[in-house]
Amino acid sequence: MPRVKRGTKRRNSRKKTLALAKGFFLTKSKLYRSAQEAVEKSLKYGYVGRKLKKRDFRSLWIVRIGAGARLADLSYSRFMDGMKKAGIDLNRKILADLAMNDPAAFAALATQAKAALEAAAPKPQKAA
Repeated sequence: MPRVKRGTKRRNSRKKTLALAKGFFLTKSKLYRSAQEAVEKSLKYGYVGRKLKKRDFRSLWIVRIGAGARLADLSYSRFMDGMKKAGIDLNRKILADLAMNDPAAFAALATQAKAALEAAAPKPQKAA
């Protein structure tokens, strides 16, 4: 069986790793082994970070909606329940944007949510 030298495949693989490590500190951008470890770790952090970003933005939107709802004397959960009962289907991103940039429109939505909550509330029955 003939001897196989890896040649360009090895060089290309290492060049790709070192290119990904460009800008890393000291040996992490110069030496292949430490660059490979740093690149693997950075790719892992990037993957996890993309998942955390979604969580962080949803949390931010909820805080903003809650603050806007408090101005209309509603809690966040009551506001969202009222929106659902009123049949208004807006996502949290849009609601947070309205709460920040267009308080009048958000207040109108809050009054609709309040009205839907009052209409859906069970009426107290008189004891016979």
